[in-house]
Amino acid sequence: MAEGLCKRYGDTTALDGFDLAVRPGTVCGLLGPNGAGKTTAVRIFSTLLRADGGRATVAGFDVARQAAQVRYRIGLAGQQPAVDEILTGRENLEMWGRLYRLDARTARRRADELLERFGLSDAAGKRAKHYSGGMRRRLDLAASFILAPQVLFLDEPTTGLDPRNRNEVWKSVQALVAAGTTVLLTTQYLEEADRLADQIAVIDSGRVIAEGTPGELKSAIGGDRIDVVTRDAAGLAEAVRVIAQVTGAEPETDPDARRISAPVRDRIGALTGAARELAEAGVEVEDLALRRPTLDEVFLHLTGHHAAAVDPADPAGRQEVRA
Repeated sequence: MAEGLCKRYGDTTALDGFDLAVRPGTVCGLLGPNGAGKTTAVRIFSTLLRADGGRATVAGFDVARQAAQVRYRIGLAGQQPAVDEILTGRENLEMWGRLYRLDARTARRRADELLERFGLSDAAGKRAKHYSGGMRRRLDLAASFILAPQVLFLDEPTTGLDPRNRNEVWKSVQALVAAGTTVLLTTQYLEEADRLADQIAVIDSGRVIAEGTPGELKSAIGGDRIDVVTRDAAGLAEAVRVIAQVTGAEPETDPDARRISAPVRDRIGALTGAARELAEAGVEVEDLALRRPTLDEVFLHLTGHHAAAVDPADPAGRQEVRA
C-alpha cells in the first residue's frame, strides 16, 4: 500500500502523491509511459530507494522503518538481469537457493526445476557470460522464483523474451498467485497486463490517474464498438451514413484504411442491422466485426499516446528520471 509517495531527482519529480492499494493474492499491473514513475515506485516498495514523502507498507511492514522484515518477504526481478557471469546457469540458481537458506540438496533440485521451466536445461553447465541477452533475462527471472515470496515485484519482466518464453513467465506468475503470492507487475506489453492483472493502475506524471479491472477500464471509454472495412474507398461515404443510422452515433473514420468505427449498445442487433443495411445500400464490405476497446486504446485515452516499447539499451532507472 502506498499513500502520498513523493520522490524527486533534482528538479525532476518522479512520484507526486502516488497512492496504491493491492489486494493480497492478486496481480496488480502498473502501466504508464517512460518517465511516469513505475520503476521508482518499485524501488521504494522493495526498500532500494527512500521516498522523500508519504508512506508505503509491504506485507504489513513499513518499507522505511521495517526494511529488513520487508526484504525477507519479497522477491524482485528488475529491468536489468542480475546474474553472476562467472558462474554457470545452474550455479547461479543454486547460489540464490543457498542465499534463501535452502539446504544444498533442495537448492540443487529447485535449480533443475527452474532450468527446465525456463528452457535453460541445455545451457545449465554453461557460464552465464556466454548466454544471450534473452537467456540471461530468463535466468534472472528463474532466480526470482526460487521461493514463493509473499510479495513479488516484476519490473518489465518479459522485455526481450520471445513469445514462447513470455508465455512460460506468465504461467509461472499465475502459479505463484494461485499459491497466494501477491504480484506487482510493471509492463508496457498491454497484452501481458490484460492476461495477468486482476487490477490495473495507470500512472502518469508520478501519480495514479485511473484504476480498475481491465474490463472496467475498457468499459469506461465507451464499451463495445462495431468496425467496418469497405472493399474500396468509393463505398466509404455511404458506409458512414449506414453505420450512423444503425448505431445512432457519429462514426470515426480512417479513410486510408477504409475503416469506420462506432460505439454500440445492442451488440447483436447492431451487427445484424449493419450487415443488412450495408448490403441493401450496395456497399461492398471487406470486414465487419464487433470488438471491445483494447488496453492500448485505454492507455491512449488516459495518457494521450500509445504505450511504447522499452528501449533495452536504456539503463535501468534512467527511464524514470527523464524530464
